[in-house]
Amino acid sequence: MATTADFKNGLCIVHNGELWTIVEFLHVKPGKGNTFVRTKLRHIKSGRVLENRFDAGARIELARVERRPYQFLYKEGDNTYNFMHAETYEQLAIEGEMINNPGLLKEGQGVEIMYHVDTDTPLTCELPAFVDLQVTYTEPGVKGDTATNAAKRATVETGAEVFVPLFIETGEMIRVDTRTNKYAERVK
Repeated sequence: MATTADFKNGLCIVHNGELWTIVEFLHVKPGKGNTFVRTKLRHIKSGRVLENRFDAGARIELARVERRPYQFLYKEGDNTYNFMHAETYEQLAIEGEMINNPGLLKEGQGVEIMYHVDTDTPLTCELPAFVDLQVTYTEPGVKGDTATNAAKRATVETGAEVFVPLFIETGEMIRVDTRTNKYAERVK
């Protein structure tokens, strides 16, 4: 058992019998009344975000989770993704709903799969914060169209569509933020 003093971003807790991760938290000490902790919790399975308030010093149950390194091998069918453990070479197939951004997965990509230690079941699959992908198709940018922060659609090597600035051309390597599915920068 832990208390609200042990809160930190990314901590996995059991709340109302389900697994949640702490997205953000804030200790609040009002002028009158007791101190409390305001939190934003993300449900592990559904991704739903919940705002919750805990009394300061309240006891919470920590969930025992472990992050394991895996490598993406291939996609099978419409929604099954196959991975290989980086150290034991054990293979694992998981559904696309467990992956935070499956459209940006390319073969050989390293990921982290979060496991619930007590039941030894996979919970989520997280890509690195940024991935480098090659642009396979994009319309040519029109010269002089840069008065505003304009963007155009680009298809990357995994088949996903990303909005990129007008100066990006087919064949270039770009860095994409996997959390927001947005263009970050050009890769040299």
